[in-house]
Amino acid sequence: MRSAPTILHLDMDAFFAAAEQAAKPSLRGKPVVVGGLGPRGVVATASYEARRFGVHSAMPMAQARRLAPNAAYLVPRFSLYRTVSEQVMELLGRLSPLVEPLSLDEAFVDLEAGGVADDSTSARERGERLRGEIRAVTGLTGSVGLAGSKMLAKIASEQAKPDGLLLIEPGTERELLGPMSVRTLPGVGPATGEHLRRAGMTTVAELAEAGEDELVRLLGRAHGTSLFRMAMGYDDRPVVAERDTKSVSVEDTFDVDLHDRVRVRIEVERLADRCVQRLRASGHSGRTIVLKVRRYDFSTLTRSETLRGPTDDPSVVREAAGRLLEAVDTTGGVRLLGVGVTGLTDYTQEDLFAQAAAEEQAAADDHAGSAHEGSAEAEGDGDESDGAGVAEPVAHAERRWAAGHDVRHAQYGAGWVQGSGVGRVTVRFEEPGSPPGRVRTFRVDDPDLEPSDPLPLVPLPEKEQGAGQSSWPATRPKEVSADGVGVSGASDRSRP
Repeated sequence: MRSAPTILHLDMDAFFAAAEQAAKPSLRGKPVVVGGLGPRGVVATASYEARRFGVHSAMPMAQARRLAPNAAYLVPRFSLYRTVSEQVMELLGRLSPLVEPLSLDEAFVDLEAGGVADDSTSARERGERLRGEIRAVTGLTGSVGLAGSKMLAKIASEQAKPDGLLLIEPGTERELLGPMSVRTLPGVGPATGEHLRRAGMTTVAELAEAGEDELVRLLGRAHGTSLFRMAMGYDDRPVVAERDTKSVSVEDTFDVDLHDRVRVRIEVERLADRCVQRLRASGHSGRTIVLKVRRYDFSTLTRSETLRGPTDDPSVVREAAGRLLEAVDTTGGVRLLGVGVTGLTDYTQEDLFAQAAAEEQAAADDHAGSAHEGSAEAEGDGDESDGAGVAEPVAHAERRWAAGHDVRHAQYGAGWVQGSGVGRVTVRFEEPGSPPGRVRTFRVDDPDLEPSDPLPLVPLPEKEQGAGQSSWPATRPKEVSADGVGVSGASDRSRP
């Protein structure tokens, strides 16, 4: 514990949903829910307007729709969120060399290590200045907690939400924690909370009064001792600038249970390839391949195989995951599959040789395939369900438009997908700095409509823009109807 509140915890407010509201003027002040939109999707983030209806993170999307049927439901745009996160982390890095990111929207900062704060006054000043800088750079708000420990700083930022700052003065920890629920403390989930409730302990003060021996008797030596120290306000964990990656994994939940064993195998191979892509992007190899299968009855099985040496070869990971799948009974159906790699290490010399050999083989295959290019195009034997199969030509691929994703029309400019179905896609044409825009409907294969990268939430300063460019259009596009399709005019048929 420190004698000054120089540990800062930043938590962006309803990050994904707030970013969507900033990007889409028509959604500001309205309930927005971001997450998987399929029958088995879950809520990633809900705006504060949606939370008033009882919607919260990790809730099944079907339940959220029942609670807030008029909310805007959008799929995540991680490219936008990562860009904003990088801007925020850069601001934190200016405060201290010790920044510990916990996720895209959350991090600890050691202000003392950066020499920018050594008492309550300077810490509060830095915290308020940070909040202002985040708003100016990203257009979003974040809540800040300041305390003498990581645990209390995180609790303070939660108490400060939304868009606030709370500083806990050293020496007042027990007074503040006492009336709080035991669930406030890290490591106390629903099961532990219920176990403590049955023992007559529902507040942090009651944990402290029970004493360490009683908590050890109830929860075991490690958990009981740790919980007692937290109840007393003790937490001496340092802010760690770099956290070692322990595993890399990907998983998918399917809208309908998979019963076809061949389809399950294809999905496992596809996940293995995605996992290797992430593994290589992180600069690691791994020795242990892990397969995760959640069956129709929600039972979850995990199988693993440890290789003789670390690898990042996609064929090796695919084969290992396939062997693991053979040992799993999928008769009743599969609702979720996942593939991961653990036991990570940096690239080894063997990995680099294997990768070079694979690249040489791929080049040889490309050279051989070029002689048969005409016949391959004529056959067109790509399979939609097999990600490893030959891809169809772009001109013949079915175009899918995800709700919330960015598009650009040759005539109307930038917009976002409000919905699609029955061969039509509805687009609202607006940008972060514009007034709420108009809605238009097009055929899904309209050649003038293309996917687009997200626009910045805050316009670039004029000096950073190229000659003749502006951050946003000076005028709105002229309103004319789209040829051959039904157009929604001034009325908003999908008002959230």
